[in-house]
Amino acid sequence: MYAVFKRELYSFLSSMVAYITIGIFLLVSGLLLWFFPDTSLLDYGYAELSGFFSLVPYLFMFLIPAITMRSFAEERREGTYELLITKPLTLWQIISAKYLACLVLVLFALIPTTIYYYSISKLGYPEGNIDSGAVIGSYLGLFLLGSAFTSIGIFASSLTKNQIIAFAISAALCAFAYIGFDYSSQIFAMQNFETTISSFGINQHYQSISRGVLDTRDLIYFVSFATLFLLFTKLAMGGKR
Repeated sequence: MYAVFKRELYSFLSSMVAYITIGIFLLVSGLLLWFFPDTSLLDYGYAELSGFFSLVPYLFMFLIPAITMRSFAEERREGTYELLITKPLTLWQIISAKYLACLVLVLFALIPTTIYYYSISKLGYPEGNIDSGAVIGSYLGLFLLGSAFTSIGIFASSLTKNQIIAFAISAALCAFAYIGFDYSSQIFAMQNFETTISSFGINQHYQSISRGVLDTRDLIYFVSFATLFLLFTKLAMGGKR
């Protein structure tokens, strides 16, 4: 399993796709956070990163599908899928190795953004006037959100050998999982189902963790969500083995 994980990670790092994708993510988030008037922290005037943590989930809808789209799709396109599944590994080990490799890349994309926290802390008046607990909770929420989106991306990549189709399926599923349930709940607003339907979506649980409140229900939700889509991936691969 470690060999598959290492191979997957090195294949990402040896190609320009990962660097370009992560570079675009950092560039766009930096522009939105510091330069664009409607979202700039400098114009906002308060030492907090809530605007950044509200924008990143929407950037993740494109970043993570771009990272995961090649996981199984490229294996099928290049003809190495048959070789991979004949190795003395279970499907769970292959899926988990690819999932963890993609998750490490998501973590690599998040680490440089911690400079924003340092910058805001220095710019605050007085210096250091920033809610560190909320920032830590928000980063934990982003990581859990990334783990959920990564499981969706792995599943989408297992359905096709075309990376573009895998990207489109993954981006659509990520968008629906994050905001689709919130919009759907508005249809049932008069039938008292609004809260129940919203609780199935990622947004409500992400917002809860972003406030710095670590509820075990939210942690269980994200773990269960990722496990469910990895199970779907196993079912999709099992039918083509």
